[in-house]
Amino acid sequence: MKGKIVKGIAGFYYVKTVDGIYVAKARGQFKNSGITPMVGDDVEMQITHVQDREGIIDRVYPRKNSFIRPPISNVDMLAVVVSAYEPKIINYDVLDKFLVMAESKETDIVICMNKLDVADEKDIQEFIDIYKDIYPIYKISGKTGEGIEDLKEILKGRTVAFAGASGVGKSTILKKLKPEAEIETGELSDKTGRGRHTTRHVEIFDIEEGMVYDTPGFTSFDVSVTDEENLAFMFPEMSNYISQCKFDNCRHLKEPGCMVTKAVEEGKISKRRYDSYISQMDSIREKKNY
Repeated sequence: MKGKIVKGIAGFYYVKTVDGIYVAKARGQFKNSGITPMVGDDVEMQITHVQDREGIIDRVYPRKNSFIRPPISNVDMLAVVVSAYEPKIINYDVLDKFLVMAESKETDIVICMNKLDVADEKDIQEFIDIYKDIYPIYKISGKTGEGIEDLKEILKGRTVAFAGASGVGKSTILKKLKPEAEIETGELSDKTGRGRHTTRHVEIFDIEEGMVYDTPGFTSFDVSVTDEENLAFMFPEMSNYISQCKFDNCRHLKEPGCMVTKAVEEGKISKRRYDSYISQMDSIREKKNY
């Protein structure tokens, strides 16, 4: 029987099929081959106990993409959540790392700007000016529900994962999207100003015509998702200039005849975004030489 893994807890996988949810273990052959089933995987399952709704996963179908932290697969869209207020005014460097990760996995991307009900309008507009021509931006409030209906429209027909720094309000947004779901939310820690850990396992919820991943720890990223040769291609606004550079192996740093750095100087590419590019390039080189 075919199905999709919608939750994983301690080696048990909850597989959604046309006949409902079954709890399954994975065959030992997966461990031997280095394959670990993930939430989001499309699988073939053998039913072992019909009455108890138990089974064994025999096959994991090829994945569209996958992430390591958290372990999820077949993501159509990554919705990157930023806070327009607390825990701090937008950390552009962190945001751009999420965006590069999403680009490297070839997912659609939207940015959700949360906590508008308490944000400063100047901060909001500064952010929008930088990203409005690169990615769709949804201005929302997980607290009041502003913008949630517009967000639902873009999620239809897709499997969507929410990512963002701790405390930006991912779980609050998910609760608005799926009020009946048992999603835990947490306030910011008074001591650290960061979000308290709430979600403890990976799970997929149905939402109208789409599916949403509720994930723990989708606050991290790995600079190894790309290399220095391809990093610039993860910044869409650079793509129009890369082919015009004097040297084919241009890294868009201090090389003569670089059209990317010229575009930055002329204000055609955001200086904030370019600084994030340099920061990530440094991280990639540091890891390469480690």
